[in-house]
Amino acid sequence: MIKKYFELNNGVKIPSIGFGTYKTPDGEMAINAIKKAIEVGYRHMDTAAIYENEVGVGKGVQLCGVDRAKIFVTSKVWNTERGYQSTLDAFEKTLQDLGLEYLDLYLIHWPANAHQFDNWRDINANTWRAMEQLYAAGKIKAIGVSNFLPHHLESLMQNATVMPAVNQIEFHPGFTQSECVKFCFENNILVEGWRPFGKGDVFGHEVLKVIAEKHHKSVAQICIRWALQNHVLPLPKSVTPSRIQENFEVFDFEISSSDMDLISQIDDLGYSGLNPDTVDF
Repeated sequence: MIKKYFELNNGVKIPSIGFGTYKTPDGEMAINAIKKAIEVGYRHMDTAAIYENEVGVGKGVQLCGVDRAKIFVTSKVWNTERGYQSTLDAFEKTLQDLGLEYLDLYLIHWPANAHQFDNWRDINANTWRAMEQLYAAGKIKAIGVSNFLPHHLESLMQNATVMPAVNQIEFHPGFTQSECVKFCFENNILVEGWRPFGKGDVFGHEVLKVIAEKHHKSVAQICIRWALQNHVLPLPKSVTPSRIQENFEVFDFEISSSDMDLISQIDDLGYSGLNPDTVDF
């Protein structure tokens, strides 16, 4: 049975499906998408400074009619703001843009890597030190990372006083990052999966279509449910009201272990091509 919450390594409960907002335009579209998501049952909103829609996301949360304490809000510090003081400053701007008094989860959006920086370990450590300070001050309920591979995590954890609660990575049928997921599970780090439908390639895949028909569900619902049954928190994104609702209706069926295996065996489908070790942004 899939629960509607995961528990993070610091005891904080996080709703098991997040509402993604990547490429959702700021303003009315973001506000309305957030309000609709909350109306149908989502309680977990995921944004980032680089998405340039924190103002709209925040307004949607404020106008939704649900108590703020019941809404889980995540944002992320962008690459150009890495480092101790710049992360503190970036967080304050994010909080101001969202119009909120605190964040539930704050992530390092991408690790500094050896491809770009000789001192990548220090950059990540200093960024994390700022996040630990914000966490200790009660401005964030949990802190984590995004797109970190095992060696990035190992380096970060060597000097951390607070262990990362979350690693948000690309995860979908056809791209499962099994080594990274295994490392996170072994270290009690929750994996969140961005782009749960790949680049949209999943919708035409025969295996997924057959399994979807078997359950009278959409391929999107199968992908979301598959992630949940793998103990990964999916982050589906849509601005279409009917799809926002459909993507949340995944708690009333279960994929068999044999079909789970078939989905997990899908190879080379929908990968973004963004390798944390080689990205130059």
